Amino acid sequence: MRGSGRATIKDVAKAAGVSPTTVSHALNGKGTVRRETVERIERVAAEIGYRASPIAQGLQSSRLGLLALVIRPLHSLDTFLPEGVDYFLRMSGAASLAAMEHGYSMMLIDDPTRPDAPLSATAADAYIVTEPFENDPVLTMLSERNIPFVSVGSDPARPGQFVELATRDWEEAILVLDHLAEAGGTRIALLTGTDQNAWNRESEDAYRDWCARRGQQPDLAAFPEVEGERVGEAAAERFFGADGSHPDAVFCLTGRHAAGLNAAVAARGMRVPEDVLIAAGSGAMQNRMSTPSVTTLDLHPEGIAALAVEVAVRLAEGRPTAEFREVPRATLDIRESTSRGAIPPAQRHGYSADPMSAAQG
Repeated sequence: MRGSGRATIKDVAKAAGVSPTTVSHALNGKGTVRRETVERIERVAAEIGYRASPIAQGLQSSRLGLLALVIRPLHSLDTFLPEGVDYFLRMSGAASLAAMEHGYSMMLIDDPTRPDAPLSATAADAYIVTEPFENDPVLTMLSERNIPFVSVGSDPARPGQFVELATRDWEEAILVLDHLAEAGGTRIALLTGTDQNAWNRESEDAYRDWCARRGQQPDLAAFPEVEGERVGEAAAERFFGADGSHPDAVFCLTGRHAAGLNAAVAARGMRVPEDVLIAAGSGAMQNRMSTPSVTTLDLHPEGIAALAVEVAVRLAEGRPTAEFREVPRATLDIRESTSRGAIPPAQRHGYSADPMSAAQG
């Protein structure tokens, strides 16, 4: 019927001898169209290769079969592909596959509140927003528009106000701090990022509480996440300056900060782990490949993604979500940077953050 290009509803109408409205009603089961007319229209549509727009069908049914993932920490970085960091890739890949398992597609977007955000940025049936910032405008927009969403971690200014999966920032921080103490650390410092999110805040609160219980004076520093490994020299100067007093262990929240510090202390002639222990609250490729390799938490983003997708699908379909409220526990991957001697076989695959369990990850 057509020389080239995709067949349209007007082509079907012309070939079937009816109006475009009749074609629409016949193919979407609306209005009153005689059975024989519906059959003729369906036959003609098949013959000329007409396929209804899935977006148009979704708008008519109020559901597109589409979920959106908004990874907020990426918003504060200078790239969507930070070198060595596989957490975001693991999270987005697992979320996409989990969405397909539920019969949905997954769309990865930046900030849907931006003035130049594409129209598709607000077209999903439900949203997953990870590690939101304080008073996060994305959560505000979705809430005001009554768009279903689940937050992985809470908005520090509005904890519990929205549907959220509780993260385990406090217990994960304690897991790393206890490990550093068991590995021989007596003065443990904390290096955080500067993003105003629950991860930074709760980890710092846990650290201060841990220090108070042990009678240790807190020793903290914060550097922007965007600086990555470049913070190494500044962090080394901050913790190991010329005053002669310095920590013998450092807990870095981000893997890239840990990698930078690992290299910087070596450049100063310090030995890891003999002179200083280093561990990270999340991992990067550099932590596995460096010499020495760096102990990190594995936050298991695949499990987090699968759970978040389950909640998002339930929200999109109006089903209850109360039983899904907490992310899986992290495990500790113990490597050379905290191992003064051989790593015991039981520790090589990591300990669970569950204080009652030593399940391996």
